[in-house]
Amino acid sequence: MRQDNPRASLPRSRPHKDDAVRDIEAYVRRFLNYLLVDKGLSRLTIASYASDLKGFSLFLSERLKRSLPQLTRTDLMLYLEELDRSNFSPRTRARKISCLKSFFAFLNDQRLVETNPAVHLDIPRVMKSMPEYLHVGEVERLLSSADASTLEGARDHAMLELCYATGLRVSELVNLRMSNIDLEIGCVTVMGKGSKERVVPMGVPASNALRRYLEDVRPRLLGMRTSNAVFVTRRGRAMTRQAFWKIIKRTALRAGIRKHLSPHTLRHSFATHLVQNDADLRSVQIMLGHSDIATTEIYTHVAQKRLKQLHTRCHPRG
Repeated sequence: MRQDNPRASLPRSRPHKDDAVRDIEAYVRRFLNYLLVDKGLSRLTIASYASDLKGFSLFLSERLKRSLPQLTRTDLMLYLEELDRSNFSPRTRARKISCLKSFFAFLNDQRLVETNPAVHLDIPRVMKSMPEYLHVGEVERLLSSADASTLEGARDHAMLELCYATGLRVSELVNLRMSNIDLEIGCVTVMGKGSKERVVPMGVPASNALRRYLEDVRPRLLGMRTSNAVFVTRRGRAMTRQAFWKIIKRTALRAGIRKHLSPHTLRHSFATHLVQNDADLRSVQIMLGHSDIATTEIYTHVAQKRLKQLHTRCHPRG
């Protein structure tokens, strides 16, 4: 929806460098608010947009010294040349250009700029890298290496089991609330990217580990405190993304797994193992919360690569 008199609350173009910085900051704030309120993007995604636009703002004020409504496609091409000189990876360059196109499309739609200088910018194609994942045996070693005899260890074990059983993103895992868990049915309700809700089954081992944690461990971690968060610390606070990263790395070392692991490795393993066992892509897409099935298709390539390796190793003429 277009706003009435959209320029009324924004500063006019000024030639002074400091004024130009203030001008673009006002436009950026409006764009980020749009991403949060209208598009429902996560705060992590919005932080990424903010970081990319900060770099563009610095270039605009320090190199071009022009206000944003004055920019032309030629000016943006100078910025792209600056990105080339900065040795960013192709993936990072593509993300920054995509951010710029979204930013100017918003400004043009809201009539905050008369023309969109970014409309014809090309986003470089980026080769999709194969996701790193664990083999089933490695997952079993990882899950069995959490020391479930301690309060924190039982919590860590439940988190690892649930992460692998559902393929949740780490932000989704640590943001789970008690109302999201249904142990009777054996599923979790997740609010994913773009504020899209999905329901994901968790399986018996994860259900058992989670039930033990919720009934025996979580109350003792909380003590007299209360919290809506499913996974909590001894201080009664919700677990953080950074804390779960440390849990995975610590448990992997205990399991003797030398691969570089992250919470996303378990998500990749979840999807890869489903596809390897003939799950249809549409179901995997729904469970992962992908808006585009093309994002899910990368796991078919992983499965095909695995089949090729098996054929080469096992077939007499492989």
